[in-house]
This record gives sequence, C-alpha cells and structure tokens, in this order.
Amino acid sequence: MAGLVVTMAIRPLVSMLMNKASSSLLDQYKVMEGMEEQHKVLKRKLPAILDVMTDAEEQATAHRDGAKAWLQELKTVAYEANEVFDEFKYEALRREAKKNGHYRKLGFDVIKLFPTHNRVAFRYIMSRKLCLILQAVEVLIAEMQVFGFKYQPQPSVSKEWRQTDYVINDPKEIASKSRDKDKVEVVGTLLRQANNADLAVVAIVGMGGLGKTTLAQLIYNEPGIQNHFQLLLWVCVSDTFDVNSLAKSIVEASPKKNDDTNKPPLERLQKLVSGQRYLLVLDDVWNREIHKWERLKDHLKHGGMGSVVLTTTRDEGIAKIMGADTHILRHLDDRFLKEIIEAGAFSSVEKKPAELVEIVDEIVKRCSGSPLAACALGSVLRTKTTVKEWKAIASRSSICTEETGILPILKLSYNDLPSHMKQCFAFCAVFPKDYKIDVAKLIQLWIANGFIPEHKEDSLETIGQLIFDELASRSFFLDIEKSKEGWEDYSSHTCKIHDLMHDIAMSVMEKECVAVTMELSEIELLGDTARHLFLSCEGTEGILNDSLEKRSPAIQTLICDSHVRSSLKHLSKYSSLHALKLCLGTESFPLKPKYLHHLRYLDLSYSDIKALPEDISILYNLQVLDLSDCHDLERLPRQMKYMTSLCHLYTHGCWKLKSMPPGLENLTKLQSLTVFVAGVPGPDCADVGELHGLNIAGQLELCQVENVEKAEAKVANLGNKKDLSQLTLRWTEVGNSKVLDKFEPHGGLQVLKIYSYGGECMGMLQNMVEIHLFDCERLQILFSCSAIFTFPKLKVLILEHLLGFERWWQIDERQEEQTIFPVLEKLFISNCGKLVALPEAPLLQGPCGEGGYTLVRSAFPALKVLKMKELESFRRWDAVEETQGEQILFPRLEKLSVKDCPQLIDLPEAPFPALKVLKMKCLGSFQRWDAVEGTLFPELEKLSVQKCPKLVALPKAPKLSVLEIEDGKQEIFHCVDRYLSSLTNLTLKLEMEPEIPSYSYEAKMLQLILWSGCTRAMGLFCTSWRAGN
Repeated sequence: MAGLVVTMAIRPLVSMLMNKASSSLLDQYKVMEGMEEQHKVLKRKLPAILDVMTDAEEQATAHRDGAKAWLQELKTVAYEANEVFDEFKYEALRREAKKNGHYRKLGFDVIKLFPTHNRVAFRYIMSRKLCLILQAVEVLIAEMQVFGFKYQPQPSVSKEWRQTDYVINDPKEIASKSRDKDKVEVVGTLLRQANNADLAVVAIVGMGGLGKTTLAQLIYNEPGIQNHFQLLLWVCVSDTFDVNSLAKSIVEASPKKNDDTNKPPLERLQKLVSGQRYLLVLDDVWNREIHKWERLKDHLKHGGMGSVVLTTTRDEGIAKIMGADTHILRHLDDRFLKEIIEAGAFSSVEKKPAELVEIVDEIVKRCSGSPLAACALGSVLRTKTTVKEWKAIASRSSICTEETGILPILKLSYNDLPSHMKQCFAFCAVFPKDYKIDVAKLIQLWIANGFIPEHKEDSLETIGQLIFDELASRSFFLDIEKSKEGWEDYSSHTCKIHDLMHDIAMSVMEKECVAVTMELSEIELLGDTARHLFLSCEGTEGILNDSLEKRSPAIQTLICDSHVRSSLKHLSKYSSLHALKLCLGTESFPLKPKYLHHLRYLDLSYSDIKALPEDISILYNLQVLDLSDCHDLERLPRQMKYMTSLCHLYTHGCWKLKSMPPGLENLTKLQSLTVFVAGVPGPDCADVGELHGLNIAGQLELCQVENVEKAEAKVANLGNKKDLSQLTLRWTEVGNSKVLDKFEPHGGLQVLKIYSYGGECMGMLQNMVEIHLFDCERLQILFSCSAIFTFPKLKVLILEHLLGFERWWQIDERQEEQTIFPVLEKLFISNCGKLVALPEAPLLQGPCGEGGYTLVRSAFPALKVLKMKELESFRRWDAVEETQGEQILFPRLEKLSVKDCPQLIDLPEAPFPALKVLKMKCLGSFQRWDAVEGTLFPELEKLSVQKCPKLVALPKAPKLSVLEIEDGKQEIFHCVDRYLSSLTNLTLKLEMEPEIPSYSYEAKMLQLILWSGCTRAMGLFCTSWRAGN
C-alpha cells in the first residue's frame, strides 16, 4: 500500500515556516535581536526550496529513492524549524503579557514558569538552534542542486471552490435504487429467521468500495426490519477482533445498555441480548480466528427466537468461518456508476458539455464496478474542464487490477488535491477506522497544527470549513450527520472516513499517526517518528509513561479518548504539544503549563477536575479551551484575560461554576462562549457587559440573570449580536422581572430558550425559528401587542411548566383573520395547568367533494408533531367555543401524543389526513372518536391507547400496523379484527381477572400479547385470524 501513494504533504510545512519567519510580532518585541542576519538568510533560502518542490515530488512519485529521501529530510527539518519559530513567537507573547502586568498578577516565581526569561540566556539558546536550522537548510539546497531539481511553478489554487454552491455527492440515494434487489433479498433472509431458535448469521461479501456498508445501512433502516426486531445494534469491527472490547462496544451501542459497568463485558452482552429478538450488524470483519468468533457467539446465542447477526466482509472465507448464509455483492451496474460520476463532475445547474459526457462511458469502465471509485473520479473531473484533461484522467485510471482493486483511483483522487488539503486529510489517519469525527473539532485540530493557510478576507475557521466541504464533496468524508446531544441539545456535525480512504491517509503519514484502541501490545508502534497520537484503551497513562521513558517523540497531537486516572510522568517531553485532549479522572491537571508553551488546543471535557492551575494563563498561544461537562469545576483561572489568543471557550455542563473571571473584554479574538455565569458583582467577577465588544457567535447561555445589573439593556445587547444564532437565558428561580417585556432580538437570532423568567408577558419574538419556555410560572400571556401579528419563521415551540399560562396572546386591535403560526412544525406543551385550549384558528377554505370547498379552521397548517402532557384544564382544540360547525383541521400532522389531560373528551371533528402515529395515555374523560365523513385516520400506522377507561371503540385506520391497548375495556377487543389485514404488531392489556392467566399468540409476523379475562373473546379473535389467513 505504501508504494501506491508517495506524495507527501510537505509543501504546507515549508509555507507555514515562511509565514512564521515573516511574522511582524517577532520584530515588534525584538525577540530575534542579535540573530537578524541568520533570520534574513533563512527567509531568502526558503522560497528557493519551494520553487523546486513540485519537481522533487514528481520524481519521488516516480520512485526515485534519492528524491524521496530528500523530501523526508526536508520534512524533518521543517518540523524542527517550525518548533523553533514557535518558541520565538511565544517569547514575543510572553513579553507582551509582562508589559501588561501579568507577572505581577500571577505572584509566582517567574523563573520557575519561564526558565529562559532572561533575554541574554534566551538569545544564546535560540541563536544556536537557529544556526543548526540554517545549516540543515543549506545542506538541503546543496543536495537539490546535485539531484537537479528544477523550478516548476506551483499550480495556483483556484478560488472558485470557495464560492461554489455545490451539493455533496452522496451515493446512498443512488444506492437505494441500484441495490434495491440486494436489499429485498437480504431483508427477506433476515425475516425468514423469525421461527429459528438458533442464532442465524448472514454475510454480505464483496471487495472494498462496492458499498457493503451502505447496503447494510439500507437494510438496517428498512421499516420492516425496525418493526420486526426488538433490539437493533451496529458495531464496526475493522482490523482488530478483540472479543472483550467488541462485546463492550456492542453493549455501548445499545439504547438499552445496562449499568453493570463493573461486570465483564461478555456477561453484560449476554444480559443485554437475553430473550430479545435482535439484529446485530458487525461491519467490516477481518477476523479468521474461529475460536474468537465462537467465544463471542456463545454469549450472543442467548437472544430470543429469530435473532440474526448481519456481517459485512471482503473475505468469503470469513463468512464460512462464521457459518453465515452468504450474499455476494456484485459490481454496480454501469448506468448507476455513470449517474454517480456525472453527479460529481457537473454542477446541477450547468449544462453538461456533450464532448465530456461522451468520455464518461469510457471512464465508467475504469471503476471496477465500485461506487466509491465513481465518486472519487467524479470529484476529480469536477476540477477539469477540457477534453484533453478528461482523457488524461481516463488513461491514468486504467491501472486498476484485481489485486489492487480501486486503490489507484483513490490515489489519483488524493494526488489531485491542493497541497494544504492533502495535509488536512492525511492528518485524519490519527483517528481509528470508522471513528465518528466531530467536524468542528477536526477543523480546530487542523488550525492548532497550522494546517490551514491564512487568508486576509476570511477567518481560519471559515477557511477550514471550506476545506472540509471541498474534501466532503470529493467523497473523502462520508456519513456527514447533524447530531444533538448533551447540553441544551448542543448541535454538532460528525463524519466518518471510508476504510479505503483511511488506508490512503495512513500510507501518506506512515508512522507519524498512531491510534491505539484495544491491545497494549500496539505500544511498539509508538516510535520516535510519532507526532499525532490517539489512545482509546485501558491503561493510557502506562502507555505514555513507558514509551516516553525510552523515547522522545515530538508529539504534536495527543488525543486520549479514555479516562486518565493516575499521574503522568516525564512532563518535559510534552513540550511539543499543539493539541491535547484528556479526560481526567483526577481533581487536578496532571501537566505543567511551563512545558506547554506551544499548546493551541486543550480539551478537558468530561473531566473530574475542580479547578485549573492559575499558571495555565501563561498559555498565550491557546486558541481552544473545552471544559464542557466538567461537572465538578468550581472556578476558572482569575488571569484568563491574558490568554489573548483564545477563540473558543466551552463551559457548558459546568454546573458548579458560579462566576466568570474579570477582564474578558481583553479576549478580543473570542468567538465561542457557550455559557456565561453571572456572579454576584465584585472585583473577582466578570460582568456580562464585558461581552459587549466581543463578536460572540453560535450558541450562548447566560446563567443567573438575576445577578446582572441593568439586565434589560445588557440582555438586549446579547440579542443584537449579529453572529449569535442561539441564546439561552436562565434565572436561578422565578422572581419579579420585566427584562423580556420589550425584548426584540435581531433577525439573525434563530433560537431562544428561557428558564424561570418571572415576567407576565413576553416581547415580540417574530423572527425566531425556535422558542423554548421552561418554568416561567408567572407567565400568563405569551405575547401582547397592539395589532395582529404573525411568526413567519417559527418552526418549533416548546412550553413547559408554565403554571400561570392561560392565553396565547392579547391583541388590542382585531383586524382580518391571519394565521399566526404559518410554518410551525413542532409544538410541545407540558404542565400548563391553566391552559384550556389551543389558540384561535383562522377561518380557511378546505377541499370538499368534486371541486367544492368547505370552511375549516387551522391554527397550525404546517404542524407535523404535537405533544401535550399534564394539562389539567385542557378540553378544547380551539380557543373559540362556538365554531359554527367549521372543522378544526391539522392537515400535515404526522405524530400526535396526548397524555394526562383529564378533561379532554374527544379529538377535533375532522379527519387527520397525514397522521401516522397517535399515542393517548391517562385521558380519564376521553370517550369517543367523532364520526366524520370518510376515514378518520387514512394514513395511521401506529396507535397506542393506555389508561383511557371510558373508551370502548377504536377508529377506522386501514394502514394500521402497530396497535397497543393497555388497561382498556374488553369491548375494544371486538374492534381488533378490522385491522388484521395490516397489523404486524399487536399488544392488548385489557382489564383482567386475577385468576385467569395471560395469553400469548404468534402467527407469521404478528406479535400478540393478551392480558384478558375474556377467553371467549380470544377464541373469537383466533378464529377470525385463521379465517382471514
């Protein structure tokens, strides 16, 4: 594999060195005093090296060992030189902080923090280092003349990619069509195991890049599969088949994972699957050791009848070892490959040039039937515009063989990248295969390591996002998802890398990137060349301590994805770190800030620390500080205002934090601050007014608003920050407040969340996309204004624990009827004891008969999800009691959940044309489904009725597949037979007589549980079922 990809991402390292050597900061604080001549010589000679690098790379690609060795030495020198200039930069920042009084504020022995603080000593040490770098550069220049490297202009990177509005080419949509036959066949195989008492194994076998994982995902997400299995699990196995680690991964993948974390993983696994009909997907299996599979299988076979393991593998022999029913995945049909290539090569809006389209058929033949290869070629062709360039690609792609597979095409795709993109992607080799990568953190790691080229017009984060988008459009990243988890549903994007693309990255980085995930024996891989480490296994501290005792690698990135519970040793050997992630199981920070001068990225999220050391404020280069979910953290360093490079400070989930340190207005580069805790005003506490001049973007939560002086003006200022998209305001307890009475944020603020506000009314929030109100017990009216209004953008409205909430709005002047919530899609109302009805619905025209219409009312014409819970007074679906016969309509409602509404008698007198899921629970007065012309629920798929004692009938629902009745009347039993043609899952728990046991019945795909005192009724049901089948 290493021979296939020899293009090394070295040019960005040299360019980075040139930028550092030319920094104005060095001259401003005279940190190179006495070394000016060497500095000038170095700045003159670096461009000469860059001039010949293109030729050197081409010769290395042509397998000239001398050129490859020269590039390798250049990389080593560039790394060392970059580190030297990082020391110069830090010295400049140190002098700036000293000028601003940092030493005096710290009150520590300065010599202990800055061993080279003396200018004479610093000049002596650094001049020697600079001379060694200069000597190494002169040797490289002499050698490049011997090798005869010639000047070749570096192809200018087109800026068009920065403005292109493209759609990321995801082959899954095409795969859903092209692999439909395969999907149907495998789904059928899985479902036919329903009566099989033994554990079944089904294997999808095919070469890399054919789409085995994509097919498995299509099968996994198939509704029939989701309904059939009680438990669905997905785990990527990849290279290492460690039974205990794999068992732990399977348990952790389950939403039903048990809490017996102290028990052996295999025991936890057996408990998880016991009695459950489950589907377990083991993706990308390479293990050929049968005893490992048998050991795992011994614990998996305790599942319920019909359980299946679905595996994907490139090796049919592995399928035989696992005793699998094999499904061979064939090459993708050429017409689908052509569709994928054209989707990547051409813009969706531009006309496809006929002369280029003709060449596509020739290129399709080079893809070896692989959709991944088609994606890669399509992305390469997107940057080519002439027939000559396209034909060159077609000819260069013809070297695929049965042995190499599609790797040559992927190599071509990688080599076509601009140099800075090559470096960014190659860095991803630090992550294990199938690892879910946080996109924002990946970009921050790129920045921390200096991989992002600076641009005057855009921030590094913006350029990093554009680079990621471009790589994603070229299929280097896949499975890009938006996930919401943790604090306030903090949203993030994640991605993965295809295994073959990961192999490409590993071939470029070789042993510079090391990922240790399971076995401690992998420590032997941690050599002197290791620069980027990912550790996710037990005993992380031991790996680090043992390896650093014997070696001194210049580690730039250290990501520890498991807990560090004991002390780290050899602390001075961490001095090269640019990025560090630790999850600490200790109360204190284990490293010494005086050895972390180059640190740009520090992630301590989910750690048990109570405080950071005060001297951490000497990390003048630090750009990212992630303290999220450090639940025991009580305070931040008082001198944080001197950390002037800080761009991102994540403090969400730090529940014990009571205030922020003063002087935050000095952090002029700060872009992200997730939580600001307003403390009691004092000299050691920051005021929220300090954020006035800062360009905070994204999400911000202001806690303890009651401590903010002149809160109305300061909150209004937060609402007007143009790059802020989500604002959360949290009071500790409900009190008298009018802060939000006239609150009108700017149009860019999309999400507003408010906790424990003490006002009786809200200001106008007409530009919001989401509004969440929690525990605002004094709030009586949501909105009050002088004239009719509307919320043209509002899609989500959540109202929870508003004990005084009675009316939706108060309008002084009534005008024509208007829909207040025209685009609202989700409405959740909970624990609002005084609310009687939904808002008044305007009168609209609805279709009726052939070309006719009728008058209907709809307050929520776009609503898709409605959940109502614990509404003691709720009894009407419209605020107007007399609707004059008009129907209350929910035309797009798909999910309706009503729980603990004791006064609700019925549903609206209108059909629900789009409703698919209806859940009703604890409705003591609900007794009827109002008769309407036609079918009430034409699309209903799932109906759950629990503890509705007065309900004795069920509605018509021709597509109902899941029916759950709990604590219902026995009369309901006679309604069940109307659904037999569509039901796949039936659960009845009716009023029961204690002396009569429960009954169970299964037939085909029907699951039936009967809790009943009516044997005769069950007999009638069974007779009816047999008659219909």
